[in-house]
Amino acid sequence: MAALTTNVVPNTGLRIDDKFVAAAGGGDTCETGAGVELHVKNGGGSPVTVTLGYPGKYDGDQTVSGRTFVVPITTGHTVIPVRDIYRDPATGRAAITYSGVTSVTVAVIRGQVTG
Repeated sequence: MAALTTNVVPNTGLRIDDKFVAAAGGGDTCETGAGVELHVKNGGGSPVTVTLGYPGKYDGDQTVSGRTFVVPITTGHTVIPVRDIYRDPATGRAAITYSGVTSVTVAVIRGQVTG
């Protein structure tokens, strides 16, 4: 899995079209938290399913495979919130997998948290 870099939006703004990287065939990981977004572009010929792993358990032993998001064929991109619920306690990051990676690019963006 590749560790995606989080691009933080400064007060002056951030150009994101140059922040996209190729999605890794074995999946990626990223930061989680308030304001963290996974941006996904799908330039392929069919929709792609993105899964954010859910590392927690219900009732002490029941596992959940994760939350899926379908990214259509598009010239724009889909934005997926990466909340702390997806944070793996062992790594501190969210695990991301893709049903296909041909022509799929991703970027992690987080707005600057100020008081």
